Amino acid sequence: MSAACALAEAGFGVTLLERRTYLGGRASSYVQPGVGEIVDNCQHALFGCCTNLLGFYRRIGVEEKIHWTSAMTMVEPGGRRSALGSVALPAPLYGLPKLLTAHAFSFSDKLSLARAFSAILRGKASNPNESLGAWLRRQRQSEGAMNRFWRLVIASALNADLDEISVAYAAMVIRGLFLNSARAGAMGMSKVPLSELYANVPQFLAAHGGLVELQAGVDSAEWNEQTAQWTLHARDRVFTADYVIAALPFEGMGKLIAGLPAVAGVDALQKKIEKNTHWPIASVHLWFNRPITDLEHAVLLDRTMHWMYNQSLLQGRPGNYIELVVSAAQEFATLERRAAIELAVKELGEFFPRVREAKLEKSVLVKEMRATFGVPPGIDAARPEQNEAPWPQFFLAGDWTATGWPSTMESAARSGHLAAEALCRAAGASRACVEPDLAPQGLMRVLQFIVRSS
Repeated sequence: MSAACALAEAGFGVTLLERRTYLGGRASSYVQPGVGEIVDNCQHALFGCCTNLLGFYRRIGVEEKIHWTSAMTMVEPGGRRSALGSVALPAPLYGLPKLLTAHAFSFSDKLSLARAFSAILRGKASNPNESLGAWLRRQRQSEGAMNRFWRLVIASALNADLDEISVAYAAMVIRGLFLNSARAGAMGMSKVPLSELYANVPQFLAAHGGLVELQAGVDSAEWNEQTAQWTLHARDRVFTADYVIAALPFEGMGKLIAGLPAVAGVDALQKKIEKNTHWPIASVHLWFNRPITDLEHAVLLDRTMHWMYNQSLLQGRPGNYIELVVSAAQEFATLERRAAIELAVKELGEFFPRVREAKLEKSVLVKEMRATFGVPPGIDAARPEQNEAPWPQFFLAGDWTATGWPSTMESAARSGHLAAEALCRAAGASRACVEPDLAPQGLMRVLQFIVRSS
């Protein structure tokens, strides 16, 4: 979608082919059979540093549908809360006062986190071939810091175990969310079901001479050297194009390769694809007969459930609707539905006692087994550039391609803009599609210069 809208705005005639009956891929919503409720396939959050995702939202006119906050509440079993967030201090100090007063961390934990953050500020966490787990052990992190910050906040944000995350990506998250600026670290959540965010895409493309074709998954394509055009076969339909962007998850691209021309370089791309792996996310959707908390969202400590989103407050949904999210959910995903929901309700009651007085009216379990791609040490060697496809006038997009970002909506949107920019160059059109990163603010501007100089 980001590639199509950027190219349509640049004057290209664009046809967006979508395999499903709705737009959005792994960040979408649908009516859940049995309960008659619209659910997101998983809660997705964005941050102020997600410049390309926000650029896409601005382009299609939906940026007002994002709820922003700088507050994050950590809740311990028993209900004690710690409020994190920014205050009116220059970067990187804006989050320090609330972290220092947070009940969730002991004095030892806070010293550990300060030591690790200092090392990241000094550029000491940049080795893409070292795991976050190994780096944290070298930084002598306390048990509380490991369990309540690194394993929960950072490992769940990157959706993998500590030893399966490149420390360079973890450091990128720390700088973006906690150090560069309060604006960069502000958290955004959709006020509407995810697919509603994309309702403007067909209208935007139509207004710029383009269109969307649903239920049009491409099975194969041929290149005509004489006409310099592609012929794409999508079920019972055929499309022709001068240029193609394959905006697919890595396993989808791997399957499509069998239906593309056999040319030099295909094996190299296939080998990169095969080095990628998936990590699952699970979500439990609960509707109660009465409110169970006044919080819009929270981080849940020391239990299987990691995140709580109060969709009745965030999206104005009826029915006291709570969504719980489990990141890196390999073990949880093995539970059958009844056991998973019973565990979720039990743990929710440990954080919010009103659950015990409320009646659960309906529930949904969603297991997104291919939620994200992994970012282990060395993964960058398996992430192809957008112009790396071995076929003529053919480009790659998808969060797993080379964007410099982990598996996020920002990486997906950025890959689309990078692919659109590469296509523009190939077509002889000079067009900047990629949104620039937010510049560090306050003292971070000086610290960044010192680190680069050293």
